[in-house]
Parts: sequence; structure tokens; C-alpha cells
Amino acid sequence: METIIETRNLSKSFKGIKAVDGISFAIGHGDVCGFLGQNGAGKSTIMRMLLGLIYPDSGSIFINGTEFGNHRRYLLKNVGAIIERPDMYGYLSGWDNLKIFAALSDMKIPAARLHEVLEIVGLKGREKDKVKGYSQGMKQRLGIAIAMVHKPDLLILDEPTNGLDPQGIAEMRALLISLSKDHGKTILISSHLLVEIEQIATSMLIIHKGRKVVEGPVNKLLHPDDSLVEVIIRADSSAVGRLSLSQWQKYLHSTEDTVLTFKMNPGNAPALNKWLVGENIDVLEIRSKHSLEEYFLSLTNDTIIKDRAI
Repeated sequence: METIIETRNLSKSFKGIKAVDGISFAIGHGDVCGFLGQNGAGKSTIMRMLLGLIYPDSGSIFINGTEFGNHRRYLLKNVGAIIERPDMYGYLSGWDNLKIFAALSDMKIPAARLHEVLEIVGLKGREKDKVKGYSQGMKQRLGIAIAMVHKPDLLILDEPTNGLDPQGIAEMRALLISLSKDHGKTILISSHLLVEIEQIATSMLIIHKGRKVVEGPVNKLLHPDDSLVEVIIRADSSAVGRLSLSQWQKYLHSTEDTVLTFKMNPGNAPALNKWLVGENIDVLEIRSKHSLEEYFLSLTNDTIIKDRAI
């Protein structure tokens, strides 16, 4: 896959404290890359460097194969971004806000394009309303309209679901999926809502304390065959012994009191349950543990983490 954005050994310090420490990664055209890390991990610093808002101490940034260098202004014409909450003029309408920011892009944006992006983000019919009357979700969607009015291939979004209610989060999720699938946008998105990232991301970049800990496609990082399936049973001293003589022994990962943990595809859980019931082992609950949240915590809770990539 052709790379749209790449960093090589990117580093940045503030007052002697290293915020970003030699990070290299690449995002391919058409990817939705979930950018994850705990507070203070360096996500916002990296996003600001990608947008030329701050300069790295060392390392390189490439967009479409061309290094920033003296081409920064030209290359950023292919990038749209929201960093934190978008600032808008509340006393003006959504349409007027969009016109103002379109004019600031140094590109001639026809009115037809303004109508088009408003329809894409679901604000058609509300464009004449003053922004101060918009919900937070509407403001975020108007921010995305502003970010993509000049038809960029790449969108960089910092916490676009921050502060949204469940309805607003669902609308944002649907919009981001549509931007990727229907409009061909490449998206780098940071978020603390791991369940949302799991639903929309095709790849992930996880950083911890300024360093990359993992990077790769979601379908490999969260491969279903590596899932942990927990089975909670009623106390049965012979259960583990019978398991050791069965076809399920090869999947048994650990046992602790009444909790049996298997490493396997969750799709095998119904057959496992049927076998356990057939052996008169009382099953109280079965649950899959290999979510993005479990994976993320397993990486960022360690004191020492080695770089990994797939």
C-alpha cells in the first residue's frame, strides 16, 4: 500500500523532558489509523509536528513521499485537521463559518463544495443556524467540514468524540466510516474511547511515554485466534483433569479456582460450552477478553515496554 504519511526517528523535548523519543511510523492511503496512548504519552505533540505547528528537535516527516523541509506549506494543502475542539464564531451561521475558513485556505473554494461538505457531515438544512445554537456534536461535524473543505486526502483528528453524548458519538462514528469508505479519506485519529476505535480503525499506532510500542493492522494485532475466552464454572475438582484428557487441552491457557481461561477463537466457545455441559460441568458465564481495551492496557501498564511492530 502506498504511504501517505511517514515519520522517521521523530523526537521532541520541552524544557529538557523528552515528550517524543525517536518515533517512526507509516500510514498507508485509505487507512483509518487509531492513534492511542495514555494522557501525556505524546500524541498531541506528534500531531502538532505533523501539521507544522511545532518543529521536531530531530527526525523527518514525509507526506506522499516528500519530506517536509521547504515543502511544508505545499504539502499541508493535502491535509485537514482538528486539534482539540474546533474554534468557531458562535454568533455566525455554520455557512458563514465555513466560508470564512474556506477563504483562509488560500484556495478558491466554490459554493458547490461548501454545500457538498455540509451534506457529507449531516448539517444540510442547519447551515443558516447560528453556531452558538449547535450541539457539541454538530460543532464537531462542522469542524470536520471545515477540515475537508479543500478536499484533502489526509485528515488528522485529535479526540473528535471528546465531550459528545452517546448519540453524538454514534453520529461521529458513522461519519468517519463514511469518510473512509465512501470518500476515500485517510484518517489519523486519536481517542480515549477504545471501543470506538476498535469499530472504525483498520490500523493502530500505540505509544507510551513518548515511544512507540506497537504498530500494525488491526486484523493482525487483534487476531481472533489469540483471544482469551474466560469460562466461569461452579466449583468442580475434577474439571481440570477431564479437560486435560480432551481436545480442549491444547487451548487451555490458565486455571484459577472456578475460572478457566482458553486461548482460542471466540467462535469455538459454543462447542466448548456444549462439551462442558456434556461432562456435567456447570457453566455460569463465558466471555471473550481480547478487546482493544485489554490489549491496550496490557501494553501500556508495563513498566518497561519494548518496541513491537507487525
